Amino acid sequence: MPPSARPGPGQPSALQEQAGGPGPATVARRDRQAGSGYKWIALSNTTIGMLMATVNSSIMLIALPDIFRGIGVNPLQPGNTGLLLWLLMGYLVVTAVLVVSFGRLGDMFGRVRMFNLGFAIFAAFSVLLSVTWLHGTSAAWWLIAMRIFQGVGGAMLMANSSAILTDAFPTHQRGLALGLNQVAAIAGSFIGLVLGGLLGPVDWRLVFLISVPFGVLGTIWSYLKLRELGVRKAAHLDWWGNVTFGAGLIAVLVGITYGIQPYGGHTMGWTSPLVMTLIIGGLVVLAIFSIIETKVAEPMFRLALFKIRAFTAGNLASLLSSLGRGGLMFILIIWLQGIYLPIHGYGFSQTPLWAGIAMLPLTVGFLIAGPLSGYLSDRFGARPFSTGGMLVAAASFLLLEQLPVNFAYWEFAGILLLNGIGMGLFASPNRAGIMNSLPPDQRGVGAGMSATFQNSAMVLSIGIFFSLIILGLAGTLPQAMTHGLIAQGVPHADAARIAALPPVSIMFAALLGYNPIKTLLGHALTHLPASHAAYLTGHRFFPSLISAPFEHGLAIAFGFSIAACLIAAVASLLRGGKYVHEEAVPAAAVAAATALEGAGTDIVSDEESVQAADDADAADAGPPAAGTNGTGETHVNGSRPVRAGEERAKP
Repeated sequence: MPPSARPGPGQPSALQEQAGGPGPATVARRDRQAGSGYKWIALSNTTIGMLMATVNSSIMLIALPDIFRGIGVNPLQPGNTGLLLWLLMGYLVVTAVLVVSFGRLGDMFGRVRMFNLGFAIFAAFSVLLSVTWLHGTSAAWWLIAMRIFQGVGGAMLMANSSAILTDAFPTHQRGLALGLNQVAAIAGSFIGLVLGGLLGPVDWRLVFLISVPFGVLGTIWSYLKLRELGVRKAAHLDWWGNVTFGAGLIAVLVGITYGIQPYGGHTMGWTSPLVMTLIIGGLVVLAIFSIIETKVAEPMFRLALFKIRAFTAGNLASLLSSLGRGGLMFILIIWLQGIYLPIHGYGFSQTPLWAGIAMLPLTVGFLIAGPLSGYLSDRFGARPFSTGGMLVAAASFLLLEQLPVNFAYWEFAGILLLNGIGMGLFASPNRAGIMNSLPPDQRGVGAGMSATFQNSAMVLSIGIFFSLIILGLAGTLPQAMTHGLIAQGVPHADAARIAALPPVSIMFAALLGYNPIKTLLGHALTHLPASHAAYLTGHRFFPSLISAPFEHGLAIAFGFSIAACLIAAVASLLRGGKYVHEEAVPAAAVAAATALEGAGTDIVSDEESVQAADDADAADAGPPAAGTNGTGETHVNGSRPVRAGEERAKP
């Protein structure tokens, strides 16, 4: 091959592109061009990106009371529940919808390019979130819109980080790398709780500004340091697939969001014509999308990937795991802010911060188990750790179900630690197993598909958990509220009016750290004896009132989590043994790669080495080499066949 025809650094040759991917010798040469330290640069940069994206998925949860006070909106007033829900869930909905498209674009135009753009978009809209000059409802809608655009940047980061790491790390270290990245992603959702509690009371704008320096640093660093090592495959964008997938998934997730809100005289909106139309119509559009993807030449959603058992089982387990734990954070915060902390003397204005601190054992469990299980899965495979992790998580939900509402904190902390360990044991190996199963030129779209399942399940889980808790409250709360208020001298008419309010308002009051009795009674408090008014608005009345109904709802929600985790354990068990998708290695390529290893250089500049690699790639594209049968099986020294996509046993 003449020098002018040789590919540049990190670029596949023409023969490679025709074959759909680089030969092993080119992979070896590409890795040396990157340098041995590059993989750690990629890990640190992508981990910052994932941490920033997931911190922002939860930081508002604790800071919402300060944000609403800052813009002058009372979230408990009729009609404002939708604003609260969209500020919470708009970001999650956008990331769930867009990650597959951005993963596909990463495969086509470069994963690093999409990742860099995601950093820049995220930083820009973090600034715009903090500089709103509006007030009241207009300010709330501005924040919702900016959160949606911020979610676009978050989706770019989520869609491409796993693929970048899979490209940068060798097979025997991917579990550790993807584990650290996944633990950072999950831990970020809990770190956001503490940051929101710390920054919100100082200034609500800091909740958004905290992301700006990390976004700017990440953008510059990734632009300067990250390199395109992945296989890029020219293709046409699947417009019909993108449109139908986006429209269908948005309709379903929006329907779930509105299903939580009251409708007419009903506790929730699941019987609303709008909700039913959105969900049923969205499912129909998604069915049409599935048909389209089987007809187009270059589909956005690679349905053929589901033929890989490790990919299918890993994603099914991930979806069920997210269903089981997605709403957990919200339920625990309601439990802590609305009941436990006020009973123990914390003012309602203090409960958001202390709720975040009380949940730190969950993050500690992730940090302990995630990297360790990822490291061990490189050696033993994903199945034992991910399956065992789901069983541990199911046991922790069973223990939470047995815990009284007014618990001893050390018991609560121990169970949260166990839950974090179980989720950490599962998350890292499962993500590594999914990414190892993917062909090199489809890692971006595969990672996007996996993130879509996970993020969509999170939104669905929030809807399920909220619905279960609201059902538990609706059964007994109105009667308990009426009797409790009348016993303290509240006129029957006022007591009946408050008891008739939707339970979702009471639940959101607990979630936000408000004292709803003071807010709802208003001027009626001035007509009560001072001692009765003080008791009604104190630390104990509201928590004592909702504790029994809430405990009933908790039992139902935790039962659902137990079932989801057990089914996820079964799905994980069915993934099979350790599986790594690699190209079959012809003898010429092995010899070329071995020669490069023997050279001991980090950057290949020797002309003969480059020519040897090109010759090996030509051998890859030619007829079956000695030792192969042309069917994708490779015989090594008379041993059993090693199929393409199956990792050879180490001697």
